[in-house]
Amino acid sequence: MRLHNPGLSSVGYLFFLCAIKLVCFPASQIQTVTLIPGDGIGPEISNAVMKIFEAAKAPIRWEERNVTAIRGPGGKWMIPPDAKESMDKNKIGLKGPLKTPIAAGHPSMNLLLRKTFDLYANVRPCVSIEGYQTPYTDVNLVTIRENTEGEYSGIEHVIVDGVVQSIKLITEQASKRIAEYAFEYARNNQRASVTAVHKANIMRMSDGLFLRKCREAAEKYKDVKFTEMYLDTVCLNMVQDPTQFDVLVMPNLYGDILSDLCAGLIGGLGVTPSGNIGANGVAIFESVHGTAPDIAGKDLANPTALLLSAVMMLRHMGLHGHAKKIETACFDTIRDRKVLTKDLGGNSKCSEFTEAICQRMKDMD
Repeated sequence: MRLHNPGLSSVGYLFFLCAIKLVCFPASQIQTVTLIPGDGIGPEISNAVMKIFEAAKAPIRWEERNVTAIRGPGGKWMIPPDAKESMDKNKIGLKGPLKTPIAAGHPSMNLLLRKTFDLYANVRPCVSIEGYQTPYTDVNLVTIRENTEGEYSGIEHVIVDGVVQSIKLITEQASKRIAEYAFEYARNNQRASVTAVHKANIMRMSDGLFLRKCREAAEKYKDVKFTEMYLDTVCLNMVQDPTQFDVLVMPNLYGDILSDLCAGLIGGLGVTPSGNIGANGVAIFESVHGTAPDIAGKDLANPTALLLSAVMMLRHMGLHGHAKKIETACFDTIRDRKVLTKDLGGNSKCSEFTEAICQRMKDMD
C-alpha cells in the first residue's frame, strides 16, 4: 500500500513531490531565477507564468536568457556564455520549450543543457487532475530518468557507407547516482516502492550494470519496497492499471518514452510538470511539450505545464506558501471549467486563462 499524507489532496500531493535536494533560501528574500523563454509558444507561456507569479507576489526576480547553440573553441557546440554564467550564479532555472534545428551536427538544445550543468535526474510526477477528464482517474506516480547517458550520449559514427553505429553508454557512477536518488526521493516523499525499469535480459552488460546498481541501492533502503521489471512489461501493465506503480527509475531512452506515456495518462504533456536536478545545487524546471510553431503568437497556448513546473521550482526553493497559492488557483480554474484553453476542452485564449488564475489569487487575499 502506498504511504499517503492524509493532509494533502491528490492534487496537492503532486507538488509535495518536489526534488529532494532543497536549496535553502530565506522565504522573505527575493531570489533571482534564470528564465529561458524558449522558442515557438515559449515566450507566451513564459509571460503567463511571470504574470501569475507577480499576482501571487512570489519573491522571484527573473533574469532572462536566450539559449541557442554556438560554436566554441575547436568547433565544440556550447550554450552562450551569458546563459551559462547566469545559471552558474543563480543555480535555479525555468525553461520553456526549445527547438532543435534539423541539421547535420547541430545538437539537441535540451541535451546540451543537461550535459553543461550535469542535470543527471529528470523527475516527472504524474497525478490525475480533478476536473480534467481522462480514461484514468487515479494516477499517482513519479518517473525518475537518468538524464546524461544511455542511447542519448550522442556517440555515433559511420562504419562503412550505409552502416551507422550508435553507442549506448552506461556507467557505474551514473547508474549508482540515479538509483540512490530514486530511493532517497521515495523515502523523503513518503513513497512506498521503487521499480527499476530495464532490458537486462537482452542488453546484459549495459542494462545489467544499471540493474545491479539499483539492487545495491535497494539494500541501503530496506524501508522502501524494490521491484524490477522489463520495459515492455511496464508499458503493458501501465496502460492496464497505472495505480500499481509508485516511483519508477530507468535509463535515459526508456525514461524519455515512459515518462511521455505516463503524461498521456493524466491528459498529456500540456499539464505535466518536470524538473531536472543536477550536481552542485543546479536545477532547471521545464515544460516538456514542443514549441507548437503553428499556434505561436496567436494567444492560444496552454501555460499549465510551465506553470506547474514553476510551482515545483518554488517547492524546491522552500517557497511553499506561494507554491500552494498558485497551485490552488490553477487547479481551481481547471476544475471550474469556465475559462480553459482549447487543449483543456475550452475556447479561451492563453491570456484569458492566465487572467482567470490571477483573479483567483486576488480573491484569496
